[in-house]
Amino acid sequence: MEEDEKGFTLEEVIAEARRCLNCPKPLCRTGCPIENDIPAFNHAVSLGNFGEALSVINLRSNLPAICGRVCPHETQCEGHCVLAKAGKGIKIGKIERFIADFDAEANLNREKKIEKIGGKVAVIGSGPAGLTVAGDLARKGYDVVVYENESEPGGVLLYGIPEFRLPKDVVRRTTKKIAELGVQFVTNTMVGTDITIDEMFKNGFDAVFIGTGTALSKSLDIPGIETAGVLQANYLLRMVRLYQDGNVERNEVPINEGDNVIVIGAGNVAMDACRTAIRMKASKVTVAYRKTVEFMKAAKAEFDGAISDGVDFKWEHAPLEIVSENGKVTGLKCSSPDGEVVIPATKIIIAIGSKPAAGIVSTTQGIDVDEAGFVVTKEKPYGMTTLRGVFAGGDVVHKPATVVLAMREAKKVATGISQFLEAKKLLGE
Repeated sequence: MEEDEKGFTLEEVIAEARRCLNCPKPLCRTGCPIENDIPAFNHAVSLGNFGEALSVINLRSNLPAICGRVCPHETQCEGHCVLAKAGKGIKIGKIERFIADFDAEANLNREKKIEKIGGKVAVIGSGPAGLTVAGDLARKGYDVVVYENESEPGGVLLYGIPEFRLPKDVVRRTTKKIAELGVQFVTNTMVGTDITIDEMFKNGFDAVFIGTGTALSKSLDIPGIETAGVLQANYLLRMVRLYQDGNVERNEVPINEGDNVIVIGAGNVAMDACRTAIRMKASKVTVAYRKTVEFMKAAKAEFDGAISDGVDFKWEHAPLEIVSENGKVTGLKCSSPDGEVVIPATKIIIAIGSKPAAGIVSTTQGIDVDEAGFVVTKEKPYGMTTLRGVFAGGDVVHKPATVVLAMREAKKVATGISQFLEAKKLLGE
């Protein structure tokens, strides 16, 4: 799958950066969840100084090549740009993406050797939150080891976001840069099964960060939900990733050429699923959503992409029953403004959200979760769970959100972990 949107050329990025007004009170920075110094990196780019631009970004972000591609810019930095009201907002995401891509090609910004200050942290999960915490703590001088269940690091960035939105070589070079900070990645390791948090502390870790996201997909309580041909969006996206990497055969991807596919839900994962089904050569793809378009949670850019791909949208269609014949899906019965209707289908994909898995919490005494299974954390030190020395952040705490929102919380937790570690040193622990 080719990347959906092309990046700027050298001439285009400099011209775009020069349009920045360098506002005294930059609203674009206010709109960025991690408060990237956007005018500063725009100014550096306008002068052709891409190394300085990357240094500015590195002060706030470990994932510029990723954020430049998958952030909902239209509601964050770009949406807050003073020029946006006139429809001429600066394309901040594409500028950030260019800076990161240029650095990867030119290898122009190697960071100074980091002096170790003592303190060892285990990070569980290598998605946006885990990578952010690992990068921030490594830059401070702590020893960091990241544990990942899959065969390579990246988490949802690698296995949950399709290639046409986020090329996997971009994720791989990002994790490589974080490894260059001194972070160690331990893959094929399921925390809670292969190693527990208690064992981590026994092995000399001073703190543990849980950044495992929301690994379990929510389902629907309607008749026929167990019928063959009903599947979860996350499963589809993961199997397509494995197929593209050559790790499984095409027949293991649960969408076949010619399938008539319905996706239930209207968030970003639903858009990823329906657009992936198109690329797997489904003959027809329909999104069924119980509310009107105004309540859609997907970013406008992702919705527009789905429309341009030819996806059909059925608004105010609430699922009632999976219709089947001989044990196989034939359609989805919905309530609609026109009464009950059946939309024909051979495959139905559920994309209505996710929740945390319980493997880590169930094997560690003392970590409280709320009624929905999300980890409970404190304000001081920020991000600590009810078990001393164990922290959590990202979707496992704050419900499924965007990459950059997970990063924002993770940065605050990284500060909390640092404060905890320094307090331990002062107390001689």
